[in-house]
Amino acid sequence: MSQQSPLDAFKAILSGTARAMARDSEVEVAFTADAPHLAGKAIKVPSPSRTLPRDQVALARGFADASALKLRHHNAALHGRHAPADAMARAVYDAAEQARVEAIGARAMAGVHDNLAYALDLRLKSDPITRARNVDEVPLSTAVSLLVRERLTGDAPPEAARAGVELVREWIEAKAGSDLDALPLALDDQRAFQQLTTSLLEHLALVETDDQQEPTDESGEDEQESADEGNQEGDEGEEQPGDSDASTEARGEQSEGESEDGEAEYRDDLDSLADDDADGMGDEGMLPVRPNRPMSDLPPGFDYKAFTTAHDEVIAATELCDADELVRLRGFLDQQMASLQGAVTKLANRLQRRLMAQQSRSWEFDQEEGMLDAARLARIVIDPTHSLSYKIERDTEFRDTVVTLLLDNSGSMRGRPISIAAISADIMARTLERCGVKTEILGFTTRAWKGGQSREEWLAAGRSPLPGRLNDLRHIIYKKADEPWRRARTSLGLMMREGLLKENIDGEALLWAHSRLVNRPEERRILMVISDGAPVDDSTLSVNSGVYLERHLRQVIEWIETRSPVQLVAIGIGHDVTRYYKRAVTIMDAEQLGGTMVEQLAGLFDED
Repeated sequence: MSQQSPLDAFKAILSGTARAMARDSEVEVAFTADAPHLAGKAIKVPSPSRTLPRDQVALARGFADASALKLRHHNAALHGRHAPADAMARAVYDAAEQARVEAIGARAMAGVHDNLAYALDLRLKSDPITRARNVDEVPLSTAVSLLVRERLTGDAPPEAARAGVELVREWIEAKAGSDLDALPLALDDQRAFQQLTTSLLEHLALVETDDQQEPTDESGEDEQESADEGNQEGDEGEEQPGDSDASTEARGEQSEGESEDGEAEYRDDLDSLADDDADGMGDEGMLPVRPNRPMSDLPPGFDYKAFTTAHDEVIAATELCDADELVRLRGFLDQQMASLQGAVTKLANRLQRRLMAQQSRSWEFDQEEGMLDAARLARIVIDPTHSLSYKIERDTEFRDTVVTLLLDNSGSMRGRPISIAAISADIMARTLERCGVKTEILGFTTRAWKGGQSREEWLAAGRSPLPGRLNDLRHIIYKKADEPWRRARTSLGLMMREGLLKENIDGEALLWAHSRLVNRPEERRILMVISDGAPVDDSTLSVNSGVYLERHLRQVIEWIETRSPVQLVAIGIGHDVTRYYKRAVTIMDAEQLGGTMVEQLAGLFDED
């Protein structure tokens, strides 16, 4: 019988501890070389080396403990129901809840307290709060979470973040000190804690007060929240169900019904992608906050620059992953598409009918000669003196077209959004190819979290002020316009690769995709951007203006929309892109993406 290695034994112990802490026998812990995160009931923690150094072991334990506590004490449905829509407010709201669940474990178990503290120290090393020199540079979500932790556990902010917290402590205490003082009384009651957090957001002017908001049916919400709390607090030995069997069956029955255009089936079937945990896939402490700022922030004469472009890359998907891994990732994507096959087919057929109708021949009626129009013979029967009617077949002009799909590959797209984006891109490429329309699929992200080699060069050069963009770009080519879909289909699986999705610098990505399009010979060129938030890169924003990247994006969009022959359209997933783009639509769920893409593309083709 083979003996377990120390690393395997540690993993088994970590999984057992997490299951016990979460009170869920299905929880598993896995090691990863990428950013740690919670995906459903799979906890991905940093992989220690084989010698199991003490600091690496404590770090893995800290992330595992934090995730297990969230599975045990956090009700995702209740949390999401009253979550604010504004990105900054949502970040503070989420951070306060994470501080709550960690405080429950830290107060009850000394070992857990130490593990969480060590993981926090390590996480803060890459947080902008450690580099903040003034109030504007302090990330509010981090500062509030540390103050909430201080109230709940009595632990002062770690040394690395203490100066940053002190910059905003007086302001937060003056505005919301009473809310912070009341939080320990609601530690074990998520709903009450949630109400206090909302009050805190109102006092910090991050959300509107209740009397400014539209009235809602509070009685219905109270009943639903009571039901949620019953699931959370009733029997701690039972897991909290995401969807009941009855509701799953109801969705299945509904998806079997056929609608005229197939759109309802598309949404229903895509719901199954979220059955595991709608909250878990994108839940990661390292993910950036994506602010939505007003257009008035854009000053005249804004000048954008990059500190260095030496480490940027434009790379094919096949070069980022070996062939066997790409096949495996594509297989994973196909598994998600299998349950959607009926909806996918209807969606593709709907777009194909719209496009083929424009490419097919048309008829001119009531002509003096040509083919006899049998549909109008009834007029002769009614009135024999009426002359015969003829029709002539004409060719419909269909301009040669190329479409570029530019996909946001940032960390906040992890989980369901990136899966839906990959599936939708796959549908579009296949369908447009059948219609004779060439399609290019591109993605954009960065090579590293919070800076990479660009930041290292800047630090070595003496930290020059206002250095401009300070991260290494990664622009990915999933499918070239002249490449057939069958040859590029495997490349789309790369979007399923863990660790690919990092930060996003939209303005330069848009310029890159646009430059590829304008060099195409096609008469009509369409660029469709799919994103779930404003541009954000912590390294760049920590040493430049907080709206540096967003200003550049607006400048690029205005230039393309007013001076370029490229038709630009954008789709925002849970993010209002209409403030940037003239032709844009915002969807609140990734499930709507495929249908929205069809309508937006069809609308462009319908235009003269």
